[in-house]
Amino acid sequence: MNEDSLMHAPNFVIKPRSHTVWENQCVRLHCTVSGWPDPRVVWYKNNVTIDPLAHPGKFKLQSSYNVHSLEINRCDFDDTAQYRVSAMNSKGELSAFASVVVKRFKGEIDESLPAPRRDVIEDGPVSEYGITFKTHIVDTFGVSFGREGETMSLGCTVIIYPHLHRYQPEVQWYRDHVLLTESKWSHMHWSGDRATLTLTHLNKEDEGLYTLRVTTKSGYETYSAYVFVRDSDAEVEGAPGAPLDVCCLDANKDYIIVSWKQPAVDGGESILGYFVDRCEVGTNHWCQCNDTPIKFARFPVTGLVEGRSYIFRVRAVNKSGMSHPSRVSEPVAAMDPADRARMRGTSAPWTGQIIVTEEEPAEGIVPGRPRELQVTEATKNYVVLSWKPPGEKGLEGVMYYVEKCVSGSDSWQRVNTEIPVRSPRFALFDLAEGKSYNFRVRCCNSAGVGEPSDPTEATTVGDKLDIPSAPSKVVPTRNTDTSVVVSWEASHDAKELVGYYIEASLVGSNVWEPCNNKPVNATRFICHGLMTEETYVLRVRAVNAAGLSQFSEESEPVKVKAAIGGGIPHASPTPPYGISVLECVRDAMVLAWKQPTFIGGADITGYFVDYREVIDGVPGKWHEANIKSVSERAYRVTDLKENKKYQFQVRAANMAGVGIPSLPSDTFLCEEWTIAVPGPPYDLEIREVRSDSLVLLWRAPVYQGRDPVNGFYIDIKEADAPEEAWRGVNTKATEKTFFKIKNLKEAETYVFRVRAQNKAGVGKTSEVTDPVHAVTKPGTTEIVVDVDDDGVISLNFECSDLNADSKFVWSKNYEEITDSTRMTMETKGNMSKAIFNTPGEEDIGIYSCFVTHTDGVSASYTLSEEELKKLLEISHDHKFPIIPLKSELAVELMEKGRVRFWLQAEKISANGKVDYVFNDNLLSQGEKYKMHFDKDTGVIEMIMECLNPEDEGTFTFQLQDGKAKNQSSLVLIGDVFKQLQKESEFQRKEWFRKQGPHFIEYLSYEVTPECCVVLKCKVGNMKKETVALWYKDGRELKADEHLSFAEGVLTLEIAQRGSTADTDDDQVWRAAKISKKDAGIYEVVLKDDRGKDTSTLNLTDQGFKDLMNLVFSVIANSSTPLKITSTDEGIRLYTFVNYYNDLLQVTWHYKDSAIAFSDRVKSGVVGEQLWLQITEPTEKDMGKYAIEFHDGKDGLKRTVDLSGKAFDDAFAEFQRLKAAAIAERNRARVAGGLPDVVTIQEGKALNLTCNISGDPVPEVTWLKNDREITSDEHIILKFESGKFASFTITAVNTSDSGKYSILVKNKYGTESGDFTLEITEGTPDLGVTSYCTDADGNVVFGPNTPKEKMKSSITGTKTKKRKESVTKTPPAEKMEDNKESKNKESGKKKEEKITAAVSVQPKGSDSEQKVAEQPAGTAKDPEPAAETQPENTKK
Repeated sequence: MNEDSLMHAPNFVIKPRSHTVWENQCVRLHCTVSGWPDPRVVWYKNNVTIDPLAHPGKFKLQSSYNVHSLEINRCDFDDTAQYRVSAMNSKGELSAFASVVVKRFKGEIDESLPAPRRDVIEDGPVSEYGITFKTHIVDTFGVSFGREGETMSLGCTVIIYPHLHRYQPEVQWYRDHVLLTESKWSHMHWSGDRATLTLTHLNKEDEGLYTLRVTTKSGYETYSAYVFVRDSDAEVEGAPGAPLDVCCLDANKDYIIVSWKQPAVDGGESILGYFVDRCEVGTNHWCQCNDTPIKFARFPVTGLVEGRSYIFRVRAVNKSGMSHPSRVSEPVAAMDPADRARMRGTSAPWTGQIIVTEEEPAEGIVPGRPRELQVTEATKNYVVLSWKPPGEKGLEGVMYYVEKCVSGSDSWQRVNTEIPVRSPRFALFDLAEGKSYNFRVRCCNSAGVGEPSDPTEATTVGDKLDIPSAPSKVVPTRNTDTSVVVSWEASHDAKELVGYYIEASLVGSNVWEPCNNKPVNATRFICHGLMTEETYVLRVRAVNAAGLSQFSEESEPVKVKAAIGGGIPHASPTPPYGISVLECVRDAMVLAWKQPTFIGGADITGYFVDYREVIDGVPGKWHEANIKSVSERAYRVTDLKENKKYQFQVRAANMAGVGIPSLPSDTFLCEEWTIAVPGPPYDLEIREVRSDSLVLLWRAPVYQGRDPVNGFYIDIKEADAPEEAWRGVNTKATEKTFFKIKNLKEAETYVFRVRAQNKAGVGKTSEVTDPVHAVTKPGTTEIVVDVDDDGVISLNFECSDLNADSKFVWSKNYEEITDSTRMTMETKGNMSKAIFNTPGEEDIGIYSCFVTHTDGVSASYTLSEEELKKLLEISHDHKFPIIPLKSELAVELMEKGRVRFWLQAEKISANGKVDYVFNDNLLSQGEKYKMHFDKDTGVIEMIMECLNPEDEGTFTFQLQDGKAKNQSSLVLIGDVFKQLQKESEFQRKEWFRKQGPHFIEYLSYEVTPECCVVLKCKVGNMKKETVALWYKDGRELKADEHLSFAEGVLTLEIAQRGSTADTDDDQVWRAAKISKKDAGIYEVVLKDDRGKDTSTLNLTDQGFKDLMNLVFSVIANSSTPLKITSTDEGIRLYTFVNYYNDLLQVTWHYKDSAIAFSDRVKSGVVGEQLWLQITEPTEKDMGKYAIEFHDGKDGLKRTVDLSGKAFDDAFAEFQRLKAAAIAERNRARVAGGLPDVVTIQEGKALNLTCNISGDPVPEVTWLKNDREITSDEHIILKFESGKFASFTITAVNTSDSGKYSILVKNKYGTESGDFTLEITEGTPDLGVTSYCTDADGNVVFGPNTPKEKMKSSITGTKTKKRKESVTKTPPAEKMEDNKESKNKESGKKKEEKITAAVSVQPKGSDSEQKVAEQPAGTAKDPEPAAETQPENTKK
């Protein structure tokens, strides 16, 4: 077996152990190291190489059989240090540490010995001798170019001061930060003042950044430059370049997986694939492993002999030919990985120690299930499985069987049927491409086969790795006279990315040359070897095992010319600052610091931390805390001493080199923190500074305290304010590590700090931020959300302050977006775009963009749920564009009953087109269908003359304008179609009807405010010969004043004004009220020689009810508010209407309930007054009353509240009127029977009788010429039955002439009646003469009155004089409307003219009173009838 196959990195089998010794004792540190080739072992003291020659007798180094030791003789106090042993070979480097502590007895210090030197030397650490070395690297090599197959030497002169004879510094060479070791490809030489590296046979693997590192006891110096290796000339013109970096990914006893990187040069033709060759170590026979080219840059080589070692090479092929072979791989043995592990290292000699490395195997136990089985790699050629052994320890040597099963079946097949594998890794071949498989593994040993592991998920055989997408946003920047700096946006969603190739081309030449022949992993590269003052364009493409991506878009042209300041290599970062402690344990501290204020024009690649111990205030020498740079601004410094004090310094590095160190930090005590509250937050950063707000970011404390951190508080103060001015920004702790601080004062300068809290309380404050000026800088822009024409939602941010190194960094919730599954980033020029791949609820959050290498240019945008919903709607509209419609497809009827289908598009171009579809059949222009498309207005229409039964169905207009589409459909089926068809036919008939006289508006009615019912209709197309005939119930109505025709309207008044009665004085006009007799069917006929038209109005049954309800509504709305009045009988509520109709239905309510009428509570109507009479009211009648008018709908209510003062006032007035009525009814009264003037012949007997009323019975007194007279033989006065008073003169003589009066009196009042007696001469009458008077007591005629006397009447004026009664009768209440004025007129007194005529034969009547000359037997006058009013009374 070839030993080359056993190469592996160093490993410490036994690590050195720490010791504590007394002074003057010896101590020995030893370790056992394995590795192949044999590792080179170097010992360090406090990170300084131990040179035994420089310390004769002090240190002794020994190495034997991989056992290495360091012996320190006669230890003194200065030997207290940390010792490190480094083992290094071509496969890597490994270190182990041990501490030596030297103690001294008290009082045993030798005063003659010098004290340990503690002086601080600014230029470097203090060595044991107190000598500080200064190292200078001069005569350096520059950027170098070579070609494959050539030899290249790189050298530098190293000057070390002071110069010590035989002192040799440690000289190391690195390529791309990987330590180089002596090999057949590279030789290193140190001559004492010059370091040389010789590359014996250049290959593209040798391209990279070479660094020389010279380490002395005082530190180290470095120098770097880039080496470019170009392809050698191809054997066949147009053939591709050779592949590179051929290595073995996985090796087993029956296969080895070989991988490589694709070349940058494809010869002008696409590479068709690769051939893999193998050669057994020790022979020169190369054998091709694959018959056909493979494109995937990995290939499993099978058919190997177990135990033998092989090397491999790869060739590329295109249409032109084959490339040169690549550099051969390192040798690798075809054997089980478990066997390889057991064969590593060499047995150490007996040391007197027994080391138990493994538990004794337990025999007879069947192993358990393998754990964590997974598919680590899957291509179309092979699938690699890996797993972990079962958890049980001490099992006899475990091996494995692998089984497969086609997904969806349960048929498991063993893959390695003959020999089980020992290593927990296995590759499967001969799987069917495109099929899905499940895999599982069983353990086995001599005791048997165990249970299978859990199967894997279904794995489809095929290349899972996709070719990466093309990079973007290639930005070139001037650097030197022969180089430019190019940066680009990384490929999105690129998996297992190997790196990038850059190409440059002279503008206009279209000839592209590679700038690098080895892929670079960064997104920034310096392209050297360009021609000064020439203009180039550049492009980039990515590469992974699946292949090379498409080229990016070409960059903007750039002229090769030195940038101001000599280019980027001359700028290194300024020192970091603000070093603080985040956590402290017994032997370690976590430090944090702030980024340098100037990063040197290039991104910071990392930081280096140094530390030194401070004893009694005296600092010690500096030690490196980290050899490899750290990218974070926080680092854990380990291997410190508990309760010791330390200082720290930090240096920043970029592509230009490592900057100067920071100032030493404060002195920190290394003791374990035990406080319950959290440590300080750190790495505070200010973003999005505006005039009134900013965003503060920070990181959670490293030290959590007793409980996890559950929130943060932010403090603020003005920069120049005292410490007491600190105040909180948030009263409630925020769980996030960012916070937007608002309500800042413009132009004010602020500082901030953050505190964390847990359940125990609030912890330490963070370091204070640098002062921030709250000002919105000119040119500040915000993130703009956009939805493009394809519906892609993106966030866009523009920055005008970009430089060559600026990058747009997108974050979600202020965490950088690295997962490209949700978003894709694109940058072009000064614009960056973050594109949502599949927007959804998981994308809700705060998105921010920060531009590096600018003065804090940043902005944010909050994507809320509502905003996302809105954007998704817009995206859908853009993704599936539609032609917007102002109106959907509709149908309307046109003149003559034609049917118009139409819609209107909001906007459509001249290229738009429309398809007219009926029931999925395309319609075309013709006699039945008339189509029109107005592209200016967007109106699309189709007209049909009429609808037939076969036209029932779905009509659709399909619109298309470019890629935008839309359609609108109208379904006309069933009742909808029938109704439209019926309406169309009707409109068609209507059109013909309107060719002659016709009704524009058919017969209808209206009720005027005066309650007149008017029938009307609007007519058109009339001429002189046109006649209009009215009919009711088939009977023609003759034209009179009730029919009219004006302005095209025919009217007929059903109820109109007319006279109802004639009186002596004037004519009273009233509205004739509509009644049931007016019900009927009314009809109007228009006709002339062009045709006729008829309109009918049915006013019977429901039609008449509806009309009356409208009348009732008018009446109800004319009603006056309900009022209260009092009568002598009780309280009356009343309202007036303009016009009353007997059919009107009203309901009176008391307390919202209908009133049940009785003798005490009645309602009625008098004229236009509707009243409710409450007789003899009591307090129980108090409450809310209403009258409700019924009109068939909601009706109308008038209400009044008869309670409180209203009731009290009405009741008091009722009492007063009642008393007055009683007084008026019972007072003394002369009812009638006395004339005003009595003319009688002398000698005649006169007899007058009058009615007397009153309760109690009045007293009667007769007066003559105002003097009381008494009854005697001549004048007989009688008062009979308390009712009749008679006045008799037995024989009238002239002395009886005069004025006579009767006076009646009782307690309620007094009244008198007067008459004048005139005596005339005349012939005696043989009989008794009687005089008749009318009802007012006027003599009309007598039986013996001559005819001529009857014609010549004696006239006089009757006056009734009534003395004022005891109880005065109140005047009648004044009414508010016209009825009151009429009542007043009827109540006025008129002077009555009485005519007395003598008649031979007088006629009597009910109203006549007889005046007899006989003294007795006088006829009694009937009582006057009481005046009544017509009224409708409800009981």
